[in-house]
Amino acid sequence: MLDSSLMQLMWLASPALPIGGFSYSECLESAVDTARAATESEASVWLIDQLHMTLARSELPAVAQAIAAWRADDQPRIAELNAWVLQTRESAELRAQTEQMGKSLLEWLKNHTTATPAQIALLAAQEPTYPIAFALAASATQAPVRECLLAFAFGWAENMMQAAIKAVPLGQSAGQRILSALTAEIPSAVDYALSVSDDTRQAFSPLLAILSSQHEVQYSRLFRS
Repeated sequence: MLDSSLMQLMWLASPALPIGGFSYSECLESAVDTARAATESEASVWLIDQLHMTLARSELPAVAQAIAAWRADDQPRIAELNAWVLQTRESAELRAQTEQMGKSLLEWLKNHTTATPAQIALLAAQEPTYPIAFALAASATQAPVRECLLAFAFGWAENMMQAAIKAVPLGQSAGQRILSALTAEIPSAVDYALSVSDDTRQAFSPLLAILSSQHEVQYSRLFRS
């Protein structure tokens, strides 16, 4: 992979990217509040399960398939995948998260040369979701799809580790141990995601949906999801 492609992927995975990922816990805060992830070990297991049971089965396959669609200029396919992501967000908070981050990344793309005006217009004409917007940004790097998914998953893992530090709460060393555990699991999750087809891509995580709904009325909250 070219140095320029690698650095662009590092940029996209960085928590400094101004898309607001730091403000979401994706139900981890609810899991802490209900004593399901109230310690370092519990939070680590929770996030590893989330990686394999949700990210690897839904968002990562959608990103992979959308990268191929962006590179082929397959507009109907892009619209189909974006609609699928929206339809599979099981709570108002989770839908608002993907919409807000998708719109923020679209605004970021407008100020860079990583997407053409036509691509930006196509995405803006829809309700852009974060996975499909990320796929557009990643597709322009010309990096292999697997490397693009590794960057997406690591960005997610780093955000979730930071959420665990604040919500459990934990110290920085504990957070690094959680990130290390997640990083060890990411390659296999990505390889699974690459094997997923339209027929096997799915978003079925009822406990996350329940916790997300409970989070909407949780007494005290640090995060938006």
